[in-house]
Order: sequence, then C-alpha cells, then structure tokens
Amino acid sequence: MKRLNKTFFAFLLALLPMMAMAQIDGEVIKPRAGKFLLKNATVVTITKGVLTNTSVLVEDGKIKEVGANISADGAEVIDCTGKFIYPGMIDGGTKLGLVEINSVQETVDYAEIGNFSPNMQALTAVNPNSVAIPVTRVSGVTTVLTVPTGGLFPGTAALINLNGYTPDQMYAGFKAIAMSFPSSGRRGRFDRRSDDDIKKANDKALKEADDLWDNAKSYATMTANGAKLDYYPEMAQLAKATTGELPLLIEVNAASDIQAAIKWVEGKDAKVIFTGVAEGWRVADEIAKSGIPVVTGPIQALPTRDSDRYDTPYANAGKMAKAGVKVAIKTDGQENVRNLPFFAAFAAAYGMGKEEAWKAVTINAAEIFGVADKYGSVEAGKVANLIIADGDPFETRTNIMHVFIDGYRMPLSNRQIRLYQEFLDRSPGLRMN
Repeated sequence: MKRLNKTFFAFLLALLPMMAMAQIDGEVIKPRAGKFLLKNATVVTITKGVLTNTSVLVEDGKIKEVGANISADGAEVIDCTGKFIYPGMIDGGTKLGLVEINSVQETVDYAEIGNFSPNMQALTAVNPNSVAIPVTRVSGVTTVLTVPTGGLFPGTAALINLNGYTPDQMYAGFKAIAMSFPSSGRRGRFDRRSDDDIKKANDKALKEADDLWDNAKSYATMTANGAKLDYYPEMAQLAKATTGELPLLIEVNAASDIQAAIKWVEGKDAKVIFTGVAEGWRVADEIAKSGIPVVTGPIQALPTRDSDRYDTPYANAGKMAKAGVKVAIKTDGQENVRNLPFFAAFAAAYGMGKEEAWKAVTINAAEIFGVADKYGSVEAGKVANLIIADGDPFETRTNIMHVFIDGYRMPLSNRQIRLYQEFLDRSPGLRMN
C-alpha cells in the first residue's frame, strides 16, 4: 500500500506541468497540415547557397518547389518579405522525450538496469507529450537524436521529429546502437582509485566489450546460417551492429580513449559514429584519417582539464572540422535542447565559422545519420522541416516566426510562453483588502 501511494503520488507529480498548462490554456491550437506558399523570402538552402526574393511551396508534407515565381492555387500564402527560411535544425544527441522530471524515477526512461541492454529502444520509450518538446521546437529545432545512457551498451538511439501523437509518427528514419567506450581516466575529482586500479578496471571493461562483440558476431553468423538459437534479444540487437545493419554510436571523450576507440573499431564491419569527443581537437588529424564522423557537444561546457583555456570546448568543433572531420553538434540535453542554435553560435564564433556551424546542425547531421535525402537543407523533394525567422537564429535577438515539421504548420506556443503571456498583463490583478 505504501508503495502504491508513492507511485500514485509520483504519477500525479509528473502530470502537474500538463495540468498547469490546461489551466492556462484558453484554446488548444494544434499543428495544421495543408498547402502553403512561403513567399518572397531569403532562403538559406545550406547546400545550394542563399537565394533572395525566393518562395517555397509546401505540399503533402514535402518541399514541392523552390523558386522565384511560384503560383499555387489553393495554397495558404504566408508573406515572408524581409524574413529568412532555413531548414529545421537537427540536434545530434539528446534525452528529449525520455525524461520529464529527473527526481521522479517513474518519468525517467533513458537508462535501464545493467551493463548490457542494446535492445532497449529509445523510440519505444519516447513520450510524444513531453512538455519539453514544444519548448524545443519554437527555437527552430525540429529533429533530435534521442539516446539511452548508462552501461556499456545502454540501448538503441532513435532520430525523431518533434511532432506526432505516437513515437512511430515521430520516427525520422535512423537508429543506432549506443556504446559507452570504456574510460581510462578518473570518474571525477572524488575518484580516489590508484592508477593501477583504474588501469585494471579499464582493461576489464575493454575485455568485456571485446567478448560481447565477438559473441554478437558469432550470433549473427549462426542465425544467418539458419541456426535456431535461444531467445536472446540483447545479443540479437548487438549483432545488427556487427553486420553493419545498424550503426554503432560510440560515446568517447578523452584523447587517449578516442585513440583507443579508433584502434578498437579497426577491422570491424561496423558503421561507426563518435559522439561526445570533448578532446577531439587534440587528436583531430587521427580522427580525420580514420574517416569516422563526429557528433560533438555540449559546446557550452567547461574544459576537460584545468590546464586548458576556458574556450577549449567552444573551439573543439571548429578545430575538428578544419582537420577534415565531418562534424555535427549535440546539446546532450533534455529540457534545454532549445539552446542548440546558441551552441552552434559559440562554435561559429570560436573558429568554425557560421557556414560550417549551420551545416553542423543541418546537412552534416543528416548525412551522418543517413537521412540527407529527406532532411538538412531546403531543396525540392525533401521533407518540409522548415523555420522562418526575422534574422539569424544563432542570434538571441532573432524571433522564430513560423515552424514547419513534416509539412505541418506548428503552433508557436508552449507552457513557458503561455505562463509569460498570462502574467504579462495581470488583469484584474491582485485585489487588496
């Protein structure tokens, strides 16, 4: 009974944000499908330059046409004179939709118990009604990779669009098996282990990774040859990485660990993506030589070493890009994924340049995730994930005027905006006795 009461209380607590939102709402505004003509804008295509006085036709969820003189019978015309059209931004690594309130365990779905759970599907765990989703998309972020964490192989990440009633409706066509590469360093300043103990722990973790990989490879070979094996969903899922059916998303940060990870994947028939890569700038040439793409972040972070300059995390992405590494950017966030454009702005200001920073949150991410035929640029035939702004979204003064996801015109509202509007003009205000 005590357990039941605790669970019920936690459930009510998780509902509070939505309950508060319902109290503030006067009218529910839903995403709206249709045929839209976005007229006379400056279109930042990302892949085909900047087009002035250009219109974009959105129909059936796709970008139907991009050009100077477009006429479309029956289309809703949105005058974009003086405005800019960009592709929706893609965050390469988040926990969005997997957690509502960190202190309420029942709402935390990004980590399973145990060290080996690659079959844990982030897509299944995503909450389409997360209050953080509308907060994120009004900032111009339309697509995110949501990633399980914890353990050596913690689960399978999924790319999702920030619109839909079910996880399947949100799915954007990419999954990858996550791996936390064994760290050879200390866990923090309070880690009192000896150097020898740290080395032993690292060697043990690497051996476990090798053993699991070899077993998964054998599992894949046996099933391909028609063998009937006992039900083992964890091994069946990891086997997909050994054959290249699913990419392997490896979280690795220290320079020495990055070098070790490059060696670890050599000779493996795996599609590998490095993520995190906080000290990538130290070994950028080696990463470039390996040909492994990188999703780096968070950008607005502290240096990994006390001896590093304060701006080392800001410059990391740019240094890797200049070395020839294909770089995308992630926030690694849950409720603050909305800050992705400002992470990219920091990278742009500290050596990456604005053009490359835009690629890092659009077409580079789409290419790394194998969905560049659908996302990442403003081109005819691609999915209509678009944002219309009155300036550069990397600048805090810029306002996002319209957001389209899968061709749906999204309501530019969220719980925080409604609270702001509610209390901006408190009429009749507080009555004094």
